[in-house]
Amino acid sequence: MATATTNGSKVIKPDHQADRKHMIFTQEHEDLRESMQAWVQKELWPNRNEWEETTWPNEVLTRAGELGFLGLCFPEEYGGQGGDYYYSLVRAECMSYTGSGGLNMGFVVHTDMVLPPIEMLGTEDLKQRYLPSAIRGEKIGCLGITEPDVGSDVANIRTTAIRDGDEFVVNGSKMFITNGARADFIVLVVKTDPEKTHDGISLLVVDLRDETGETVPGFTVSRKLEKMGMHSSDTAELSFEDVRVPVENLLGEEGKGFYHIAWELQSERMVACAGAVAGAQRMFDRTLEYAKERKAFGRSIGNFQVIRHKFAEMATKIEAARQFTYATAWRYANGEYPVREISEAKLYTSRIACEVADECIQIHGGYGYMKEYEIERAYRDVRLNRIGAGTDEIMLEVIGRSFGI
Repeated sequence: MATATTNGSKVIKPDHQADRKHMIFTQEHEDLRESMQAWVQKELWPNRNEWEETTWPNEVLTRAGELGFLGLCFPEEYGGQGGDYYYSLVRAECMSYTGSGGLNMGFVVHTDMVLPPIEMLGTEDLKQRYLPSAIRGEKIGCLGITEPDVGSDVANIRTTAIRDGDEFVVNGSKMFITNGARADFIVLVVKTDPEKTHDGISLLVVDLRDETGETVPGFTVSRKLEKMGMHSSDTAELSFEDVRVPVENLLGEEGKGFYHIAWELQSERMVACAGAVAGAQRMFDRTLEYAKERKAFGRSIGNFQVIRHKFAEMATKIEAARQFTYATAWRYANGEYPVREISEAKLYTSRIACEVADECIQIHGGYGYMKEYEIERAYRDVRLNRIGAGTDEIMLEVIGRSFGI
């Protein structure tokens, strides 16, 4: 808000450039935002183009661990900072400044998909074995759900873990695994009772590499996958052939893995919402700058009503998506389990991000189609939001069923 004095009276005027606060964030959250964003822009952003060709190096995760950015929401006894859930949203928003969707995805898999179930469901021994090194960024995790012939139908996965004394013997394969080619361990969704569907699923923490960095017997990276976008991130198909896993590596209750992973997906989807909104905002900001500089017919293209209205539409959609995300995150952080609203937010924010990407390409015109302006990369990267962490179709099904139909 800004004020001006007229004839001795104050006139309140809007200040559209002022920092926008939100009730869920404290000054501590804002301090983190300032420091992490500065690090991202100084150390990560300059390497975005190189990492599109080489994938991001493991040292980036180690550096983030040194700075305390990986353990924000984890207890101090495991090396974390003991912060609340909102720190995950701040981290996702800060990572949107990397200019590299693949790097962001690799980070969020490690911090918001792999480590939370270990912290929530693992025994004290499991927590001590995996959390401290992962929070320091010394070991990298991945999540194994999807299989070559089984996508969203988790109840019918085929990877088995059959009990043999004090070990499980794992056989099967996993597809589209982010961090799969580099990971040291995996939170693996398996069938411990192949005769059952939902009640036959369990979660295991499986070491993929030994202390020397060599892959464990029976585990192989079948192939590294080439993708439409997210090029800076490695994605792989993984194979397990008689891989032996100690029984104590079971996460939660045997046979309850489907319900455990359903819980895990809610937090994952909320962070995905925050990332989608922040990514849309970065595309908006970059395109707005372009529209102010690009001249056509003797003036900046942003001064044409048709372009100005495009920005107005995008800004409104982004803000609606942001507020929906924050409101739902508040409910989740305060102990609710708002699956319907999380699914709606995931559906809406993913679609808005893709709409904004398409409109930004259009405003850039021919330049938007060129790699030089990087908006085409954002366009390719953001499309995965409507597939990963639950497709649009699955979200619609969850929402529809929540009404009893």
